[in-house]
Amino acid sequence: MPCATDFGILSYTYWEKGAGLRQWLAFLFLGLLAWGSSFLWIKLSLRELGPMTMVGYRLLFGLATIYAVTTRMKFKVRYSGIEFWLPFLLGITSVAIPISLIGFAETRIDSGLAGVLNATMPLWTMIIAHFALHDDRLTTAKILGLISGIAGIVILLDPDLGATGDVVGQIAMIAATLFYALSAVSMRKWLRGVHPFQTSGPLMIGGAVFIWIAAAIFESPLVVPREPITWIAVAWMGILGMGFSTLAWFYLINHWGASRTSMVTFLFPPAAVALGILFLDEAFQWKIVWGALLIVMGIALVNQQQNKQPETRMK
Repeated sequence: MPCATDFGILSYTYWEKGAGLRQWLAFLFLGLLAWGSSFLWIKLSLRELGPMTMVGYRLLFGLATIYAVTTRMKFKVRYSGIEFWLPFLLGITSVAIPISLIGFAETRIDSGLAGVLNATMPLWTMIIAHFALHDDRLTTAKILGLISGIAGIVILLDPDLGATGDVVGQIAMIAATLFYALSAVSMRKWLRGVHPFQTSGPLMIGGAVFIWIAAAIFESPLVVPREPITWIAVAWMGILGMGFSTLAWFYLINHWGASRTSMVTFLFPPAAVALGILFLDEAFQWKIVWGALLIVMGIALVNQQQNKQPETRMK
């Protein structure tokens, strides 16, 4: 199994100082800001763009962000070997395909239902990781945390959502979470210890090459957005939801493992509900409080045992 030492990749001390706080900030950034809001932005961008074209623009903004960050940090990305080609391929399975599936799903189901179904990812990740990774087994704490988190999601799920979505859209959404889970476990298994700056660039390149070819075939002629809100949506999803979030995702996969990191999806439903209250004048309901508490409890249960384990260092 390749490791960071084999690749000769050096990390910056920036990533090692205050690691505990940085990991939690990265977790909250992903769950509440970068990805928790993405279902709203996807819905807005689909008014003008097809699902694949939407992903293509999102990846262009993400790639530009990664390039700017790595250049600013003077990090030299290697463009050969497994540390390039494996993230390149994972860009297809962890970015291009699943986000396109989410976009397709949101043409048939509500964004809220899409966010709730996306939160099933930890279930698949924990099951796959149990069989694929020696240090990410199912434990009593994980199972209890999973049950608590899912219970919170069920409370947050408005019964009306289930009636407004068709089976095809829901299957597409579940398929996206399976791609995410398989990719997360693969990252942990074969890219453990590799610096996020090294993996993020090839990931974006692989995803962008694949999705623009696919968009040219299936969504021709390609559309250039005219509405400002569409540009804002793809820029937000690209810069925050793709560029910086990919760095944060690889960082957490390295330190926390696949199962624990995948728990970030449990923050998506309460984030979506909060955005609805703040920006869409949706009514406040007490079930939001109880659902959020159960989700937080689930995250705490999973992290209770994980915090006792030594973290993986990037080398």
